[in-house]
Amino acid sequence: MNLQIDFWQLVGLLLSGLGALWGVIKVAAAQAQRHQDATHAQLIARLDSIEAASRIEAANWQRLEREILQLKAELPLNYVRREDYVQAFATIMARLDAINMRFENILLRGKNHE
Repeated sequence: MNLQIDFWQLVGLLLSGLGALWGVIKVAAAQAQRHQDATHAQLIARLDSIEAASRIEAANWQRLEREILQLKAELPLNYVRREDYVQAFATIMARLDAINMRFENILLRGKNHE
């Protein structure tokens, strides 16, 4: 049993084989490109969501910083430091002691004149 193939039949078989291989490669490349495009779209969507979250976080940090600065500005108006309180209390006590000494002097002078 001999198989006999002419040269042109062999060329035709090779060309049809190469054409089929080319078709398979082209379909595989198209599928790979679709997969790559889908992955790229997912990455862009993720980056956009990260960017939006970053903007929201930056806005929250700015709001927090503004609130802290406002608190720092209002704090001296609402609260007195311990040292300032002690100083003010000492001043008031010194004035009360001075008034007490004046009353004692007035009372002593009144007793001396009697």
